[in-house]
This record gives sequence, C-alpha cells and structure tokens, in this order.
Amino acid sequence: MPKIAGVRGAIVSLVAALIVGPALAAEPPADAGAAPSAQAGPPKGYECHDEALTGSGPGFKSSQDESEEAALADWLDKAQAIYADADWKTTKDPVMECVKQGLYSKCFATGVPCHPKTKTQ
Repeated sequence: MPKIAGVRGAIVSLVAALIVGPALAAEPPADAGAAPSAQAGPPKGYECHDEALTGSGPGFKSSQDESEEAALADWLDKAQAIYADADWKTTKDPVMECVKQGLYSKCFATGVPCHPKTKTQ
C-alpha cells in the first residue's frame, strides 16, 4: 500500500508541475510590456489605422533581443502594407510582450500603425 500512495503522490506532483509550470514561465517580466522608444498614442498631426496589428516573427529565438527585433520587423512589414511610412515610434498603444520556453523566447509586438495626416487644401 505505501508504494501506491508514493506513486499517486508523484503523479499528482507531476501533473501539477505540468499545469502550473508553463503558466508561470509564460508570464512576461514586469517591464516586458514597455517599449521605451514608442509612445502611448500617436504624435499630434498623425492619423491611425482602425485596427491593431500583431507581429511575432518565426519561431523562438535564443536571445530575447533577437526575438524583439523579429517581432518588430514582422509588425513593421504588416504596418507598411497599410501605410508605407508607418514606424514603431509613431504607433498608437504599442505593446511588446515576450514569453519564455526554457532558454528561448518569443515576442509579440502589437500596436495601431499611424502616419502623418495628409494635408487637404
């Protein structure tokens, strides 16, 4: 009987680790959502798209910096398909979120692309 209790306890611990462990690893650090060069809203004189776009780049990277760069590059490709002069620095509501899987990370850049308003005379 003691062997069964020990095995059952080990299985319960393993299941708990499988359920809780990935959830804890997926939580971004407190400062991961901050993009220091982007603003909370578009600069004055800019107009914005009606939807936010998300870019992530392919796969997980061994460096979080590389993962952030891949996410920004993917976002920028999508944003420039809408506005040729779109830039992350003029994004409305920019968010950079990263998740870790062991030693690897994957980041997601989300924001509403904006560009200078066209002047009508």
